[in-house]
Amino acid sequence: MLWKLPIFGKISKIGITPPKPADDRFGLTITAIVKNEGRYIGEWAHFHNRAGVSRFVIYDNGCTDETMSILRDVLPSEKLVTVPWNQSFTDARMGREIHNQVLAYAHAARNFGSTCRWMAFIDVDEFLIPKSALDLNDALQHLRDVRSISLPWHMFGRSGHMTRPAGGVLRNYRMRASDPMSDLRGVRAFKCIVDPCHLTGVRVHSMEVDGSDDTCNDQGKCFSAEDREKPKFYSAHDIQLNHYYTRSEEELAAKIGRGPNLLAKTSEYERKVRRTVANIEKNQVEDTAALDYLARIGWE
Repeated sequence: MLWKLPIFGKISKIGITPPKPADDRFGLTITAIVKNEGRYIGEWAHFHNRAGVSRFVIYDNGCTDETMSILRDVLPSEKLVTVPWNQSFTDARMGREIHNQVLAYAHAARNFGSTCRWMAFIDVDEFLIPKSALDLNDALQHLRDVRSISLPWHMFGRSGHMTRPAGGVLRNYRMRASDPMSDLRGVRAFKCIVDPCHLTGVRVHSMEVDGSDDTCNDQGKCFSAEDREKPKFYSAHDIQLNHYYTRSEEELAAKIGRGPNLLAKTSEYERKVRRTVANIEKNQVEDTAALDYLARIGWE
């Protein structure tokens, strides 16, 4: 008797039919999936609200702390959409796990994308920093004819903190990997801002618009997905994506304890995270882009 071998690996790309644009669509929507982020979600939400985000579509992946109540306190009710998203799905025939974050992104684009010009897909340890403009809408203004933007991670490590320091992330964590386009394993990646009304393929770190994986940097220079990986793609001239990967050592240990989003990755998760932190901190520079923005808008 012949037995069919199981196929391992996650379903990490989902194709969608994009929504039709509303006549009055405008602004930038952020989509994020969260689980027990109460310590820092207030700073993240307040920052992006102040930076001009029009709507937050937040997927609640089983929060048991105060994450959702903080979001409701910080954000105006008309700007916040919350969706219960505590689930784990597999392809019943093949046994492959369906990436819950990708599924959330696809759901957000299809159901909420018609009303916005831009949709950013980021995590709550990631901040979109306008480099010279007063808000993100102004920073995106020159890209009105662009449909897909890829922003490289600027990866921040522990900045010498063994325990959680007083205050927020932006003021306490200033040291990052010196080269955002480094090919060190686990350091280079992108997050995307797209026109959801042209979105046809969804992943965590890359998107397809109108059936193409071509994408632009923040200056509007377009490349293929393959060429996006090369140093010439790099730009953080108008918008910088800060990824506060670990925060303090104390919080790094807690991050490892929570485990990965994908159950199949649990056994190798700690080794991967520790390797990534080592790569971030191997060659660091001080980065004050976030602090410069806070000073520019007078945020105390």
